[in-house]
Amino acid sequence: MDFLTILGLAAATLTTTAFLPQMFQIWRTKSAKDVSFIMLITFILGVFLWLIYGIYLQALPIIVANSLTLFFNLIILWLKIKYR
Repeated sequence: MDFLTILGLAAATLTTTAFLPQMFQIWRTKSAKDVSFIMLITFILGVFLWLIYGIYLQALPIIVANSLTLFFNLIILWLKIKYR
């Protein structure tokens, strides 16, 4: 792997794992009242578009980061709906 791929994967790891504390907090407290529904939907759509872009470019860091971020944020959306 070249330096840019490693750099991209490091960035992907940090930005993707940043959502884990929020997801676990919602799960633990069973409350997502402080999470904006419109922000969450907008963010999910943006991440989905980044994922398509990464697939088109065949850029592993973009694909990995946005696949996981999309997955985590879909869980947050599900929890937001579940714990209304």
